[in-house]
Amino acid sequence: MTHPLFDKHRATLEAAIAAIRTRGYWTPYPEMPSPKTYGETAMADGKAAVEALVGQDFVLDQPGLCAWAAPEKSPYGVKLDVRYPVCDVDALIAAAQAAMSGWRKIGAEGRVGVCLEILDRLNKRSFEIAHAVMYTTGQGWMMAFQAGGPHAQDRGLEAVAYAWDEMLRIPATALWEKPQGKNPPLKLQKHYEIVGRGVALVIGCGTFPTWNTYPGLFAALATGNPVIVKPHSNAILPAALTVRIIREVLTEAGLDPNLVTLAVVEKRAATQALATHPAVKSIDFTGGNTFGRWLLDNARQAQVYAELAGVNNVVIESTDNYKGMLRNLAFTLSLYSGQMCTTTQAILVPAGGIDTDQGHKSYDEVAADLGAAIGKFLSDAAVATAVLGAIQSEATLARIDECQSGQYGKVVLASSRIEHPEFPAAQVRTPVLLACDAADETYYMEERFGPIAFVVKVADAAAAVALSERMVREHGALTVGVYSIRPEILDAMTEATLNAGVALSINLTGGVFVNQSAAFSDYHGVGMNPAANAAYADAAFVANRFRVVQRRYHVE
Repeated sequence: MTHPLFDKHRATLEAAIAAIRTRGYWTPYPEMPSPKTYGETAMADGKAAVEALVGQDFVLDQPGLCAWAAPEKSPYGVKLDVRYPVCDVDALIAAAQAAMSGWRKIGAEGRVGVCLEILDRLNKRSFEIAHAVMYTTGQGWMMAFQAGGPHAQDRGLEAVAYAWDEMLRIPATALWEKPQGKNPPLKLQKHYEIVGRGVALVIGCGTFPTWNTYPGLFAALATGNPVIVKPHSNAILPAALTVRIIREVLTEAGLDPNLVTLAVVEKRAATQALATHPAVKSIDFTGGNTFGRWLLDNARQAQVYAELAGVNNVVIESTDNYKGMLRNLAFTLSLYSGQMCTTTQAILVPAGGIDTDQGHKSYDEVAADLGAAIGKFLSDAAVATAVLGAIQSEATLARIDECQSGQYGKVVLASSRIEHPEFPAAQVRTPVLLACDAADETYYMEERFGPIAFVVKVADAAAAVALSERMVREHGALTVGVYSIRPEILDAMTEATLNAGVALSINLTGGVFVNQSAAFSDYHGVGMNPAANAAYADAAFVANRFRVVQRRYHVE
């Protein structure tokens, strides 16, 4: 008899399985915040629910409570002061281990059914989560709703679908019978049990606290592991809401809610101690190289799935839609002020210029025209604030000022501050665009997180392709793009990205951008270059999170 929650969501699961096999467009979670879909009062209710948390204790009833902490500061200047429980790490781990047995016993169908119910509940709370994402990360409202809500849920469901697909390959039982000639055959009854590896630690990032958290969270849960969610100190609220909803579903299903807990950890040393605890068997991390590499080097007892920094780049060799190319790049560089792991940083242009449908354009013209396209796109304050959002950290603000001081090349377009009509304290900054030579590698050959991009002058198209490949190999990237009307250039870029292991976008001039990734169709990350050792999602992302333990005995 199947679990009732599995039966309830079976159609969604089957459609998700079909989607990951066909890779076409599909989603069960509508990305538009329509009142017809989510309810006439969903917007007001979601905002009110978050505002009601301001200045309050965020109670989760977790073990080991020893203090309360309220570290978040909103990039929009919104008062938060939500106080989160600080719990003893050893108590959380012990509770997670105690909850693991019951989670294993409900079987793969039960676990997947509960995960699907959680995702359905999260979707119904999308407006609440979106406001939490917006206030803590600085994302614009539409991105906060889409990326923080339905798109994050898509990625979570994708992980569940892959997990189910892998676990489905394991039969529950088998009758093993070996012929013995004239003697009676040997008969063994065998049972195969899917067992989680152990406690999973999911370490969130400050810019996408749900989108980058849900894949690892649901991959670990579905495959039988308890999860401790350790959010970024400035983006706790979206994670806390997620954990609260999960714990509610677990309790309703008669399961131990301590299967999923929130770890608010204020000091890096405490996070390091948690990450290297012998009971922690998997770690999902999105963030900077320094701590990511520390995890890879030191958390030896765990399988680490890491998404780190990279230098995303675009090669421009020629185009038959010059205006469309510039518009597309302008949006790419502006979206969420470049605070995305997929945003282009280096734009490689031949010194001799490029051929276009508007005639030949010199390198200087391409740089200047791109700067003008960004300025035009952001000339309307309402559009600009909606697209740019706010700068998430003081370090990014300092980086913008440093880059436009002139020490990293010629400033083609300076960054400026835009007043936000709703949030006067918001730090809204337009992109800074710089021009430099390929030889100036210290300028552009490392990630400069934020609205910062370089138009890099290369010798020719062949040099651009070679430099693009070397950047990915040495420093990593999640996205690469190319603009060319010549098949030989497209073939060369395809070969370069296959060799280096990075996703390639070709001649994007419409409503799809290089820094966007669609669940069930696009693989986010490849796992072949220094920017990421895993992909959202594929079989490898889930299969090593569980093991099969067998038992056998003689039967007549």
